[in-house]
Amino acid sequence: MIQRISAGFGNLVQSFRVASSSSKIGCYYGFSSQASSSLQQTCEPSNYRDDDYADLDWDNLGFGIMPTDYMYLMKCSKGEDFEQGQLNRYGNIELGPAAGVLNYGQAVYEGTKVHRKEDGRLLLFRPEQNAMRMKFGAERMCMPSPSIDQFVDAVKQTVLANKRWVPPPGKGSLYIRPLLMGSGQILGLGAAPEYTFLVYVSPVGNYFKEGFAPLNLYVEKDFDRASRGGTGGIKSITNYAPGLKALTKAKNRGFSDVLYLDSVNRKNIEEVSSCNIFIVKGNAISTPAINGTILPGVTRRSIIEIARDHGYQVEECVIPIDELIDADEVFCTGTAVGVASIGSITYEGKRIKFKTGAQTVSQELYSTLVGIKTGLIEDKMGWIVEIE
Repeated sequence: MIQRISAGFGNLVQSFRVASSSSKIGCYYGFSSQASSSLQQTCEPSNYRDDDYADLDWDNLGFGIMPTDYMYLMKCSKGEDFEQGQLNRYGNIELGPAAGVLNYGQAVYEGTKVHRKEDGRLLLFRPEQNAMRMKFGAERMCMPSPSIDQFVDAVKQTVLANKRWVPPPGKGSLYIRPLLMGSGQILGLGAAPEYTFLVYVSPVGNYFKEGFAPLNLYVEKDFDRASRGGTGGIKSITNYAPGLKALTKAKNRGFSDVLYLDSVNRKNIEEVSSCNIFIVKGNAISTPAINGTILPGVTRRSIIEIARDHGYQVEECVIPIDELIDADEVFCTGTAVGVASIGSITYEGKRIKFKTGAQTVSQELYSTLVGIKTGLIEDKMGWIVEIE
């Protein structure tokens, strides 16, 4: 079941005015979040058709930032609610040197993707799940957050404004990055007085340089990704830079990524740097249980539901590192990586290899997930939002 949700160019934005004869994107009209009663107008003449593509080498997309046309911005003050935002030309934003995000890391972000069908329709995958996760993370970081409707509407507007940057079918996807941060200035430790919600996008291909080749992971024992009572269970910006040391060390040794253990006993599997992990043994699939240190990934949740629908027994539980020896397959999941097969994991100098290739459980689940995302398989789950 595909949800057909119109862009709704209403109060939040009376987005691009389309000339009746040329289908060119013309002027944008929107309302400022700080002065909702004052109509702001930004005219950007366009020389491309609504169904044109940006001038890119679509066959060689990597996973990197590529400046597009527009981004979405919305602001509110501490103790207030977000009201109305607007599309702006993509570009730098202004922050004071004492901004909460710069000094105290007060920010959370999300990631989702949109795919283009052969008929040109744009399909967005479970954006309400990202919206709910952002609200949960914002509460933990003492920030106001957009409502679920505001979040989804902002994502839809940003996608439509950058429609020509959505890759052709089968060539990649448009990665969407919603970001919520304490943009107001504060000197002492505390919540920022002002908050900014923004959404930007970039066309992307594969996350890993290996492409679809199996990954080789290194088990990290010196550094932790998260600890109990911390922020490992939310998408805080503070979770990622501390992992760069371990990731750089692993890549310098020829590994694809790092697999972290729990910070208490250092014997249970938790997460890869930026994705969840699954273990396959026969008809059973297991993944570490959500316990406050593991991010509740949207792709993780989707793969669990797909696997159960395919008849697999899925368990969310504690997984000792020693159980890897008996695993048939191992794979990881995430918005950026999709479903990535793991060829080997190196732990304490020993390399454990796993089954990879076409006839694997991970490939079966990946094919179903991608089929739903791209409209090639019927969406019986009601996960797809069609942007019109």
